[in-house]
Amino acid sequence: MLTLLALLLAGPIPLESRQLALSLSAGWDAGEAEVRRFERLGPGEPWFPVGWPMRTALGRSGLGWGRGLHAAGLQGPLKREGDGRAPAGVFDLRRSTGYAASAPPGGRLAYRQATSSLRCVDDPRSRYYNQLVDEGAVAKDWTSAEDMRREDDLYRLVVWVGHNDAPAEPGAGSCIFLHIRRPAPSTTVGCTAFEATDMEALLRWLDPAARPVLVQLPSAAHEALRREWGLP
Repeated sequence: MLTLLALLLAGPIPLESRQLALSLSAGWDAGEAEVRRFERLGPGEPWFPVGWPMRTALGRSGLGWGRGLHAAGLQGPLKREGDGRAPAGVFDLRRSTGYAASAPPGGRLAYRQATSSLRCVDDPRSRYYNQLVDEGAVAKDWTSAEDMRREDDLYRLVVWVGHNDAPAEPGAGSCIFLHIRRPAPSTTVGCTAFEATDMEALLRWLDPAARPVLVQLPSAAHEALRREWGLP
């Protein structure tokens, strides 16, 4: 039975979540972060670290509060379409895409192959805004979309970040992923990007049965919210 303390400390972290990727940057405008992985045995149990620290690239403009599992109205910049900020907050990690026909060995998230016609729509006027769609299977109503099978390696492995998708608010930001980064130093247009070996390890680790979440914050916000949100 869940204790009252466990319920009080849950904050925006789902009680059933047993995996947490914590991404911390030096400040709102920083273009890099460190990601540490944590696990716990159940609600109210302490988080314990697993694996190694991973250096990642953030948006070219840093971070801004996104739309996820956390409450709105927190102090700091807000994520908007095209602002170059990666989303701050708490987000589900539910599915993956990649260039191969099947998920990489050990991968457990729901997987979809990125064909030459798979797009993520970033046009706020489209009814498919912030959705993955097969361009050949729908009536195209957008003027801008992400090609999910790029000519480079950046989207060879992708994890979808559950930002602004429950439901999508036009203009609040779209197509936010964890993906492979360009050589450091580098930034992204709003995603969080990993070295290829780290991205592969992350995919092997993520378990949908543990409802994994990404918590992405500047260090000062992490310290301010740590107890309230029950963070490691």
